Amino acid sequence: MGSTHEVEPLVTRRPWAALGLVAGPAAFIGGWLVGGRRTPGYSPVHDAISRIAAVGAPERDLMTTAFVAYGASVIVGSAALRSSPLRRCWPIAAVNGAATIAVAALPLEHSAAMDTWHGVAAGTGYVSIAALQLASARPLRETGHERAAALAVAGGVVTGAALVATTISDANGFWQRLGLTIGDVWLVATGLALFRAGRVSRRPGPS
Repeated sequence: MGSTHEVEPLVTRRPWAALGLVAGPAAFIGGWLVGGRRTPGYSPVHDAISRIAAVGAPERDLMTTAFVAYGASVIVGSAALRSSPLRRCWPIAAVNGAATIAVAALPLEHSAAMDTWHGVAAGTGYVSIAALQLASARPLRETGHERAAALAVAGGVVTGAALVATTISDANGFWQRLGLTIGDVWLVATGLALFRAGRVSRRPGPS
């Protein structure tokens, strides 16, 4: 027999903050799409996203802005997670946002030391976006969202595998974009679900 667990809505007390989980990925993906196309000789398959924001890069300001917009928006979105059934995910989301802002503050090609710290920040951001998906699986399952939980696990595993691939493959840019985009899809889907459920819960009932 199938599960009879009732599906509970992912209600948050801060539905508008949940839109940060939508706005952040939109700004980030828009930044690397536009910035990459405008950077001469840049390869989205072989070059890391951070190269668009390296010191001296023509689209550094655009990509740096996209990094900061993503980080700040995800930190705002973490407040919606904190007041929802996905509360265990909020500190991971906050770390992810802060790490991305650190990536912007530590651009490549400034110095060898800064490049090292840039790598630490980028690695933290990458690991946290994988961990975020995996951490959501249990509360999703407990609230009856079995399919979403399974997709979260699959997404987290693929994101982690893509992270490993960036260290051993010449197609660094491809694997980076694959892993991060899967994480961004989770953020957007979760943000929209929290926003919709939160807004519905705030509507006055029938008199």
